[in-house]
Amino acid sequence: MSIAAASTTLLNACKPAMKPDTQIAPDTTGRQSFEAERDKRLQKEIFFDAHEMATITVLVDIIIPRDERSGSATDAKVPEFIEFIAKDEPEHQLPLRGGLKWLDLKCLNKYGCGFKACSHGQQTEMVTAIAFPSTATSEMQPGVAFFNKLRDLTAIGFFTSKMGIDDLGYKGNSPNQWKGVPHEVLVRYGLENV
Repeated sequence: MSIAAASTTLLNACKPAMKPDTQIAPDTTGRQSFEAERDKRLQKEIFFDAHEMATITVLVDIIIPRDERSGSATDAKVPEFIEFIAKDEPEHQLPLRGGLKWLDLKCLNKYGCGFKACSHGQQTEMVTAIAFPSTATSEMQPGVAFFNKLRDLTAIGFFTSKMGIDDLGYKGNSPNQWKGVPHEVLVRYGLENV
């Protein structure tokens, strides 16, 4: 290729009026298409029934209630997150569903109604009995295992949501601001007038 031809090609490639023939890729949020399709399918499935979801909602709001800094776990859509995780990672299904049934039976035996129908004081009493493994009785150990799992999922769901990230004040990775070489360094090397 001659210099003239190469120069013409280079100049044409640098013209500001030229628009590249490209398309913006659809937002796949870092996922391959088969992963996005699987997520859509899982979103359509339902694992927990309405009663179980209502119980999860009460529990997650006891774990992370609304305060002056942020909304509650429910405001951050933690129940929906737990529903998704139960479908995405089936090993959570039996411990979660079994734990919800255990909790309802314990409340029924102690208070005469399921957990969701209990008063706030009764709910708090039951949660307190299973929230602290070191003080829980042996009869409450199945509830402790359930509550530990639910508390972990609640924290993960909340603190990976926009609301939870804002609550932490996490700004993410960001580049430093380069303001040039400090003046005292330039002076030390005799470059302050360069």
